[in-house]
Amino acid sequence: MTHAGAGVDSNSDQRPNLDTRWDGLLADRSAVVGVIGLGYVGLPLSCAFHDAGLRVVGFDNDPAKIAALRAGRAYIDHPGRERIEALAASGRFEPTDDPARLGEPDALLICLPTPIGRHQEPDLSFVVNAGSEIGRSLRAGQLIVLESTTYPGTTRGDLAHAIAAAAAPGLTHGRDYLLAYSPEREDPGSAGRTTRAIPKLVGGLDERSTRIAARLYGLAIDDVVEVSSAEVAEAAKLLENVFRAVNIALANEMKVILSKMGIDVWEVIAAASTKPFGFMPFYPGPGLGGHCIPVDPFYLAWKAREVGEPTKFIELAGEINRGMPARVVDAVGHALNARSRPLRGSRVLVLGAAYKPNVDDIRESPAAEIITRLRAVGADVAYHDPHVPVFPSMRNYAIDLSSVPLTVSALQDSAAVVVVTDHDAIDWPLVAEHAPLIVDTRNAIRRHVDDPPGGDRLVQA
Repeated sequence: MTHAGAGVDSNSDQRPNLDTRWDGLLADRSAVVGVIGLGYVGLPLSCAFHDAGLRVVGFDNDPAKIAALRAGRAYIDHPGRERIEALAASGRFEPTDDPARLGEPDALLICLPTPIGRHQEPDLSFVVNAGSEIGRSLRAGQLIVLESTTYPGTTRGDLAHAIAAAAAPGLTHGRDYLLAYSPEREDPGSAGRTTRAIPKLVGGLDERSTRIAARLYGLAIDDVVEVSSAEVAEAAKLLENVFRAVNIALANEMKVILSKMGIDVWEVIAAASTKPFGFMPFYPGPGLGGHCIPVDPFYLAWKAREVGEPTKFIELAGEINRGMPARVVDAVGHALNARSRPLRGSRVLVLGAAYKPNVDDIRESPAAEIITRLRAVGADVAYHDPHVPVFPSMRNYAIDLSSVPLTVSALQDSAAVVVVTDHDAIDWPLVAEHAPLIVDTRNAIRRHVDDPPGGDRLVQA
């Protein structure tokens, strides 16, 4: 794919200098890597480059994170406490909240949030602000790579323009500094899927940016795949997550339909999965969570409208998935009504706050919407999550709850227990034995308990 201006270098005599410089930095692993944003993407990426023997400077505007990292304390489970301790002890990792130091690293990797606004519009403010900060400290020879999920054209457009507008006169992309896109593919909580083991896509604004960025990532990642442009890499990331969102929506819609027919959707999925070709299992749930799947389809839909193309299929999937928390709350209300109990005033214990099993990540977790909706109809809500001791403040929610211990009395005192996240660390046999009513959105009880409750004590939702 060719783009106007891509790879154009009016001062070709300066190319060998930049190439030679990076050849040296990569050959002896002396390149200093700066990672902007030390969350669920930036922190494991920092570990990956540190493990590869490089010096890493981590940037974050949260002083609490900086203090924790300097002390070798982990503030998220991923990528592991031992690796965070190793970062602090090595002398090759330095966390800072000082943006004036952005000119020090040879490469800057941007791992910042790209949320959506109230009307599902893209919010690139974190990325654009970072671009402006980078521009103010930009020096010749630097490589800047965006990892945040976004729509095609962000790197070449929004980010490049923000950097150029703030940079010193005379610094030109392609001649003095390099720009590329490499989408994050972190999978917290999945054994074996380390940052190093997950293949990495790289697409630059020109051939040299792609090549040098790919070589840099190759020091820390086993399999680096070059694509022809930043736009291809940006679109590939969206396709990966839209694919999942659409198929999860199909599973959720099948659950709604089949439950009204008295058919177990989980058994249907297991049966269909015996086909060795043409089928891949996706599973229903209480709604989508994580940063990518609930957000990315709207980035593509927004960009598609810009070029005059509707995304009916994608938007319908989003509508189905966004409606699942409300269906869960309705299921709780119906189950209690069947027992002649109103939802208003009833104690409801939510099991799981994280968006997926065995992690502490609550980004876009459906638990927040479910708890908010339960409270809105008057339920007395508590939650238990062994990975999330305190429900943190979220962009659109203020839950203000702490995890309660999972005890016999906590279960027996609840009118209903709602399974939102199926952590392995939850004592599922205890739940099955003592909860008077279980509304299970994950099929957790039947998977973890040899003799699950019968009758109306277990409701699949």
